[in-house]
Amino acid sequence: IQKSSVQTIGEEQIQNPYTELLVLKGHQDIVRFLVQIDDCRKQTRFIEDGDHDWKRIRFASAGDDGIIFLWNAQTGEKLFELHGHAHKITAIAPFYSSDASGENNQLILTASADRTVIVWDCSSGKQIQKVSCFHSTVKCLTVLQRLDVWLSGGSDLCVWNRKLDLLCKTSHLTDAGISALVELPKNCVAAAVGKELIIFRLIDRPEGWNVLEVKRLVDHQDNILSLVSVNDLTFVTGSHVGELIVWDAFDWTKQASECNFWDSSLHTDAQPEIKLSQSPNETSVQHLTSDEECVFAAVGKGIYVYSLQMKRVIACQKTAHDSSVLHIAKLPNRQLISCSEDGSVRIWELREKQQLPAEPVPTGFFNMWGFGRANKQANQAAKKTQENTTMYFLELVGDLIGHSSAVQMFLYFGELGLATCSADHLVILWKDGERESRLRSVTLFQKLAQNGGSQLKF
Repeated sequence: IQKSSVQTIGEEQIQNPYTELLVLKGHQDIVRFLVQIDDCRKQTRFIEDGDHDWKRIRFASAGDDGIIFLWNAQTGEKLFELHGHAHKITAIAPFYSSDASGENNQLILTASADRTVIVWDCSSGKQIQKVSCFHSTVKCLTVLQRLDVWLSGGSDLCVWNRKLDLLCKTSHLTDAGISALVELPKNCVAAAVGKELIIFRLIDRPEGWNVLEVKRLVDHQDNILSLVSVNDLTFVTGSHVGELIVWDAFDWTKQASECNFWDSSLHTDAQPEIKLSQSPNETSVQHLTSDEECVFAAVGKGIYVYSLQMKRVIACQKTAHDSSVLHIAKLPNRQLISCSEDGSVRIWELREKQQLPAEPVPTGFFNMWGFGRANKQANQAAKKTQENTTMYFLELVGDLIGHSSAVQMFLYFGELGLATCSADHLVILWKDGERESRLRSVTLFQKLAQNGGSQLKF
């Protein structure tokens, strides 16, 4: 039996605060989606103050059973069970709508393989409206708050207003459909359609809305699996064969890229077995996320930290899990969290390490010093740069074992902890044990004070 090269961590995980968990049951099939409904930042202070009138922080879960559950993120209480779809959920998005009084209503949009989209009211759990005019399954939903519209992506791209009126749509794009959408400046969106990236512009004229295709970017060699906006200036895409491309959000030019197979795809004399020796999922960019400085990529079984400023990978854990990494997120305090098909959820810390001048330049996936066939002079320059550059590594600081099957994704709620969903039909809330204990003490003392201290008498 081949020994696993995955990092392990002992029983005492000193830097892992998540020592309590709540198992949320209800789903009858794989749970694939979690979406936050309320903003944590505005509301955690109420909990810390022990004020029980604080507004609930809610999230929704959805998956292959076609049911959407609404949960209380603090207590794990099931708030609503939403039935209305006949097949599995394929996309979900939070949606904020103002009523006549100007008050914001929290809604969620859900798309399903039954070729419908439903709008739900999170306060009542009721279905507001169902749209059933789609010719194919909607695979992605994106709300453009600034333009007050939302988009659905399937075999075509549709633009809707808050009243669910269809404003405009593209012609049939492809049978495969749009797999991901991201908002860009100048009223544009980027849509991933197979290996192509299509830029659309939304135009709002007095006579009505229109959506125009303005450019097709064909730089990827294989299907685009992940698409993320970094900021107003930059967005990033990742493909099935491990290509990561950084794009300018204004003129859609390629700013930088990393690719394991750059040589073999560009040079016919390159060894083809390099590409064939990799199993398809080993280098697949399953998920991307970012902050202002870095892009964090879930690639095969590994996680990679790519510096946008330096245009290179500054840290990686090539075997972060035993199976493919499905989701990755940045936490505060230089920490990352990843989940995998192997059923685990892991917390990593980005730490600096002293770079030894004698250490060779790393090669292989996401070559740390650029890509392609560099000349000797460039290689020497790269080595010199490396000697004077701080290097980083990812240290495993927490291993959350609770699911018995693939963990599809997670939501981070700050001080309230995090939620994970899995193919085992479960949603798990992971809690900071010390914080929960402190809150229980506060609650107990408040009850004692309300009872005039009578509980203290023996």
